[in-house]
Amino acid sequence: MTVDNAALSQLRAAHGAMKQELHKVIVGQDAVIDQLLIAVLCRGHCLLEGVPGLAKTLLISSLAQTLDLSFNRIQFTPDLMPAAITGTDLLAIDPQSGARSLRFAKGPLFANVVLADEINRTPPKTQSALLEAMVERQVTAGGQRHALPEPFFVLATQNPVEQEGTYPLPEAQLDRFMFMVRVPYPTRAEEREILERTTSNHSATIQAVLGGPALLAAQAAVRSLPVADTVYDYVLALTRGTRVRGDAPLPFLQELVSWGAGPRASQFLVLGAKAHAAVAGRDHVAIEDVRAVAHPVLRHRIVTTFAAAAEGITSDRIVDRLLAEVDPAAGVGQGQPGLAQKRA
Repeated sequence: MTVDNAALSQLRAAHGAMKQELHKVIVGQDAVIDQLLIAVLCRGHCLLEGVPGLAKTLLISSLAQTLDLSFNRIQFTPDLMPAAITGTDLLAIDPQSGARSLRFAKGPLFANVVLADEINRTPPKTQSALLEAMVERQVTAGGQRHALPEPFFVLATQNPVEQEGTYPLPEAQLDRFMFMVRVPYPTRAEEREILERTTSNHSATIQAVLGGPALLAAQAAVRSLPVADTVYDYVLALTRGTRVRGDAPLPFLQELVSWGAGPRASQFLVLGAKAHAAVAGRDHVAIEDVRAVAHPVLRHRIVTTFAAAAEGITSDRIVDRLLAEVDPAAGVGQGQPGLAQKRA
């Protein structure tokens, strides 16, 4: 596949312009913004997790403005029904003839960018309706299937599951999110700037940077980047190394991991690495690009044991150890993860 250098140049320019627009309303959070933009460039869904008040909703709604695409926000609550997000059939009466017919009224999922706010506060049956939209890019109502517009992204937020009144997302739905992005507290300097902006007359207008056709072209440019065999082998080493029931688990994981990442993790590692390389100004994918997206791709796909939880070992710490122990230069082409050799 030929790399379209002109398209890559336009992509990098658009990426920089989108960050500039987002920083009109978002203070700091550079890593969060970068990961969110990479997910969009890969046509992937993204889940942002953080405590209330960290501007998760503001970030996603501002991103939709920079994309110049249709946008809907869904506030998930414990009493939200599936039909409230997918749409439903309504009885329509012709005023002339009096004939009755069913007319499908589209729900808020029919938008290019859908903000699923506090997604873990709604019950499983509504989460399942969202899962169909994420997987099939369509909804089913009254036995009829209705295609969703393209491009289509679900950008969701959730509060940490230890808070009351939440429903943990099922593993099948978590796996459909390309990234899980952790939103940290701002630094002291950032919080000082937030105070100044939000307690004064400061206002900002976000300009659209990318429309639908331009975004689709950028996504195609990302997929055109070549990937070397060594990078593919490194991705497989990382993913397969998390599986304690696989053919090549890393020894330190045996007591810490119940289930590892599936094949979709490998796909998203490669796609995320391609987008990371593109926005960094390179026309090929390097090992460092894979490492840059390893945490948001893997953290929600590694299920830790009770022993790990008791010791305070999170999936992020396991990914840290994984990156430290898997050697990109070892086991290439053998289907086995290489462990970094200890140097004297």
